[in-house]
Amino acid sequence: MAVIEITADNFEKEVLNASCPVLLDFWASWCMPCRMLSPVVDEIAEEYSDSIKVGKVNVDEQSGLAQQFGIMSIPTLVVFQNGQNVAVKVGVQSKAAILAMLGF
Repeated sequence: MAVIEITADNFEKEVLNASCPVLLDFWASWCMPCRMLSPVVDEIAEEYSDSIKVGKVNVDEQSGLAQQFGIMSIPTLVVFQNGQNVAVKVGVQSKAAILAMLGF
């Protein structure tokens, strides 16, 4: 499964009501660290598509979601499980660190 673009309109369906863990990447196109992290997030989305869902939230387009979760710096990764925010990491993370957030 490819990475899903998360918006205020699909957030509840894709994240809160998901039957599997969801990794959200809060990012912006002008953010260089976000661009460095993006291929890692995409790779995890491909490799673990059978067990997790991966979404990206463009903070410029979805400022309401960014405010709702107190996103002050980007990139910020947030893991949701059973509709609950269970892990947060700010800044560029290694693939291993992201997988550890997800419990792999």
